[in-house]
Order: sequence, then structure tokens, then C-alpha cells
Amino acid sequence: MRILGIETSCDDSAVAIYDSTCGLLAHKIYSQTDIHRLYGGVVPELAARDHLQKLLPLLIQLFKDLNISKKSIEGIAYTAGPGLMGALLVGAAVGRSLGWALGVPTLGVHHLEGHLLAPMLEPNPPQFPFVALLVSGGHTLLVEVQGLGRYTLLGESLDDAAGEAFDKTAKLLGLGYPGGPALAQLAEKGQAGRYVFPRPMTDRPGLDFSFSGLKTAALNTWLNAEQTEQAKADIAHAFQTAVIDTLVIKCRRALQQTRAQRLVIAGGVSANRLLREQLAVLAQKLNIQVFFPRVEFCTDNAAMIAYAGCQRLLAGQRDDLTIKAQARWSLTESN
Repeated sequence: MRILGIETSCDDSAVAIYDSTCGLLAHKIYSQTDIHRLYGGVVPELAARDHLQKLLPLLIQLFKDLNISKKSIEGIAYTAGPGLMGALLVGAAVGRSLGWALGVPTLGVHHLEGHLLAPMLEPNPPQFPFVALLVSGGHTLLVEVQGLGRYTLLGESLDDAAGEAFDKTAKLLGLGYPGGPALAQLAEKGQAGRYVFPRPMTDRPGLDFSFSGLKTAALNTWLNAEQTEQAKADIAHAFQTAVIDTLVIKCRRALQQTRAQRLVIAGGVSANRLLREQLAVLAQKLNIQVFFPRVEFCTDNAAMIAYAGCQRLLAGQRDDLTIKAQARWSLTESN
């Protein structure tokens, strides 16, 4: 089955075609980073307007590059949520309208399910069941995955997501946009041990997260430090280490609680080098397997949406003619 995927949940316009026999045929992403950099963060109205301008040209170029007809498409999957409502509606309207015009089934896909299944695009994909850490700018979740649509939430962030804490702390330190990668890059120059921040909620049972306090600790430390570039790098190093240590501790607990033998890491923060290194060490200690998507599939992309949609369409799931979009949508509601 050949599926067209469309992703417009936030600030990336993305399209892809996935074939259930041949795998991923092609994908394209247009980033709005340059637009939102002027404002230090994503402006929802500007994001939606830019999706309107870029999505159809991306689709035309995708088919042109592959030298295939739109009529070869057998289904369409688009991101239905969660995300920015205006941005979601652009992708949903294009996907649903194109599906109706071509006479093929169309399906709204949960954005987080796409991230959870992104490692399935790799040559050596994980087998069900597994524990997944989904860590991004908007979400930090630990999920037990028994199969497609069979998700049990183990823990989540009670305030800022890990990626959100990275971005906000970067802004407090006066770093550029996007803040998370800028902070991680600066942390490479930091001196270990000069500052030590707490590992929040690791001194009590449970698998929930809280990162807003780390942001405050970093700010207070910066305001009371000798404000040099080295001090800024040392604070960035201490902040990143605290976040990564917390994620690793919680992953260990989740694996021990579920007795899972496989750990999947997904979402934008899964591209972080230190996180990958530390979780690889954890996997070796516990004698389990750990799986990451390639870096280009860590952030928002349509390949993961096409794959997730393909699996659900193959299972017989179909949507009606309604254009579906939900700004808030729990992952467990997609079961």
C-alpha cells in the first residue's frame, strides 16, 4: 500500500511517501526556523500562513522528484493532533481534500504515535513490546508499547517538557533560536562539576517528570555568577547533565517496572548526543536493546506520519469525510 504522509503540527511543513512493500520512497521538510527566529519562538498565526504557502509546492516537488503520479497513491495520512490548531487545519484540509479528489482512504494520525513509531523506519526496527521515551519540545512521556494502538502511559512531565526546558533556559542565558540545540552545543564547552543542579523527582517513587525548577535554578545561578562566557557554558553543561541524568534514571525505573527488553527513544531531544550516549550505557548495563530514529526523523517529519498511517490503514481503519484536528489529544485516546 502506497501512502502519502502530511505533517504540519507546528513549524515544519513536511510530506513523504511510504510504500508497505518498498519502504520509504522519499520525504521533504521545509523548516520555518528563519521566520520564527525573529520572535524568539513559534508564532502560531505565522506558522499556519507559511504552511498554506509551502505545503502544495512541497507536494508537487515530491511527486516530480519521484516521477510518479498522484493516482499511484492508495491512501493519505495527515497529522490530526496534538499541535497548533491553525497549523493542523492546513495539513488536515489538504490531506482530506486530496483524498476525496483521488477517491482514496484518508486518516488523521496522532503526532506522538508517529514519533513512537519513527524507529520502525530504520533497517533494524524494534519489535513489540517495548518501553518508549518520547522527549521533545512539547512532550516528555514514558510509554509501554504492546503493539500498534496499544499504549499505556507510565509517566509524563507535570510542567515543562524536557525540550521546552532546554529552549526556555537557552533564552534566559541569551542564546539563539532554536534554543535547545544552541544550549547543547554550548554545554560541550562547559566544565563538569563547577555547578550541580538537582535531578528533579528522582528522590521519590514514580515515573513522572518535572523540569521547570531546573530552569529557575539555572537562571538564579547565572544571575549570581560572574557573567562570563565560560560561566554560561558551565551552567549549560550542568543543566544538560541534570536533564539527561533524570531521563536516564526514569528510563531505568520504567524498564525494571515493566521488565521490558527493548527501549525506544523518540522526539526532537532524542537527537541529543549525550542522551544517546548515556542510554547506550544504560542498555549495556541492563543487557537490553535501545533503538533511536536517525537524526532527521527525531524532529517533526512526514515519514513517521506516513508509516503510522500505513499501518492503521492496512489494519482496516478509515476516517469519514470530516476534517479532523485536535490541538490537545492524549496518546492513550488513540488506542
